[in-house]
Amino acid sequence: MARRGASLRTALPALVAAAALGLTACGGGSGGGGGGGGEVTSLRVLDYYNNEPDKTVYARKLDECGQQAGVKIEREVVPGAQLIAKVLQQASSRTLPDVLMLDNPDLQQIAETGALAPITDFGLSADGFQEGVKTASTFEGKVYGLQPITNSIGLFYNVDMLNQAGITPPKTWDELKAAAAALTQGQRYGVAFSAVADYEGAWQFLPFMWTNGGDETNIASPETAEALQLWVDLVSSGAASRSVLNWTQADVREQFAAGNAAMMVNGPWQFPALDKVQGLKYEVVPIPVPQAGETVVAPLGGETWTIPQTGDPARQAKAAEIVACLNTDENQIALATERTTVPTKTALRDRFTAEVPRMAAFTEIVQTARARTGKLGPEWPAAATRIYTAVQTAITGGAPPLQALQQAQNG
Repeated sequence: MARRGASLRTALPALVAAAALGLTACGGGSGGGGGGGGEVTSLRVLDYYNNEPDKTVYARKLDECGQQAGVKIEREVVPGAQLIAKVLQQASSRTLPDVLMLDNPDLQQIAETGALAPITDFGLSADGFQEGVKTASTFEGKVYGLQPITNSIGLFYNVDMLNQAGITPPKTWDELKAAAAALTQGQRYGVAFSAVADYEGAWQFLPFMWTNGGDETNIASPETAEALQLWVDLVSSGAASRSVLNWTQADVREQFAAGNAAMMVNGPWQFPALDKVQGLKYEVVPIPVPQAGETVVAPLGGETWTIPQTGDPARQAKAAEIVACLNTDENQIALATERTTVPTKTALRDRFTAEVPRMAAFTEIVQTARARTGKLGPEWPAAATRIYTAVQTAITGGAPPLQALQQAQNG
């Protein structure tokens, strides 16, 4: 992903279809030590954790799991934007890795090609995992990956700014609009979010759309239009900058960190950068809901670990040991703590929040969060494109929200 959750990659349906043609017989795919049914001494792993601290965190954790399984980990790391193309090329050339990490909305797209093995073939199970996480790793009734940690988005707020204005963190859309208006002054906007024209913009809009009853199977609905009208109103009133059309989530964080926004929609991966800002005191609450008493429905981010169809049962069995190791209770807690994310096993929730209190809001948000591919499966990227296209059209004034959504849905 573009940092856990909002993939910036362009969908590659044509390549997926092409790769599928070569996957009916993937024997001899892996190479490396221990191939061909002999003793397995090494495993190839592919992931996109090429930035710190993730790169080092996973290097250490994978090596630990490799030692437990008695194999050497040969890890390849590629930028997130290149991962899917790399996987499809490897599928076509029968050189898939033994263990493959995927951004969770990409799993069904890859599983559809036949490149992945169901984890149940190796005695693994997603029982006890948060339902949305399990759904994200499921294709046509079979589970193809295990995801140790997840994340979502919430509403960050500058504690001092809200206290000085006598404003409590908003819980409803009306409160959000009122608070954002009251906090807007000079060069400071009341709220910031990302409405950029890519999957990141769609990801940020989902909590507003889903919580109001909008549905990705047909975005041209009054419920989704009402959610989009909220964003349009925030921008047109001046409570949010028109630059949200171009801001990534990292840009939103920079605006918040610089004091140019009193509140922002963002994820816990921003904690490390925010913690370095001298004098900044911030907290996080769930994204406001349309009416008091409702529960926010946010998207689930994070990556799932899979076992490709390499045609070598011995290597696949060892790969399953690595996937299982990454998903032990202890490793879920450790990874969630180090990466400011949330363990995916629901039984770990209370223990985790007791150990890492700052993640309490996100742990709460995750419990009712949904997989982006839950309804559309491999068709999700097309829906995401329709969503961010409509958002851009409406905010720029190209069409009223419902008309913008209708154009995008039918385009």
